[in-house]
This record gives sequence, C-alpha cells and structure tokens, in this order.
Amino acid sequence: MKARRQGFTLIELMVVVIIIAALAGMVLPRLMPASDAAKRRIARHDIANIELALKLFRLHMNRYPTTEEGLAILIVPPAASKDWTEPFLDRLPMDPWGHPYRYRRPGTRDNAPFDVWSVGPDGRDGTEDDVTSRHEE
Repeated sequence: MKARRQGFTLIELMVVVIIIAALAGMVLPRLMPASDAAKRRIARHDIANIELALKLFRLHMNRYPTTEEGLAILIVPPAASKDWTEPFLDRLPMDPWGHPYRYRRPGTRDNAPFDVWSVGPDGRDGTEDDVTSRHEE
C-alpha cells in the first residue's frame, strides 16, 4: 500500500506565490491613483469643516482669527474672551499626507475673507498639488 501524500510541495507553494504576486502587480498600479484622488477628497472635506468652524467663530467672536492666531484658536479660547463657550473643533486635523492645514487672513484666493489649504503630497506651499475647498480636480 502506498502512503497518502500530505501537504504541498515547495514547487506548488512557489507557483501559488508567483501567481499572487503577478495579480498584485496588475491590480496595485490601478489602485494607487484612486488612493491619491481619495486623499484629495478627504483634504477638501477637512478644509470645508475647518471653514465652517471659522464661520462659527466669526458669529460668536465678531471677527475671524488673525493669521498669527491661526487655526489653534478654534480649539483654545483667546485670552480674556467673554464670548467663548466651547471649542469650535474637537481637534485640528492633519491633512491625509501628515501636514498641518494652513490658514491665512485675509485671503488671497477668490476675494475670500480667509484661505485654508493643504500643501498636498509634496509638502511644499504654493505648488500645483496644493488642495483647497475650491480646488478643481
């Protein structure tokens, strides 16, 4: 009587690994651009939320934060403020690439009272990959 073979041979395992690697090589390049587009959408939504918090700040404080005060004032009350009741954001988000969002008052884009933007994946300000809520894809 012949003994039954149990398990896989090394060659069988190598063939399976090669097939999986080939499939991953075909699929991953197609998913990577989608990932970048998704990060840009996340950044635009974060910026829209920050802009909403800035507008609420203006309603309560009768002014927008200065550039020097920055976005941190949405979390921590200004000194000697009587109009402050609670933070306007739970926390300051980082953009999907790990950089802080930028804020400027007065704004320079579209005659806005302020600008909020992400420096994008390259981490450099003023380049073509910067993201704003008004940024076109």
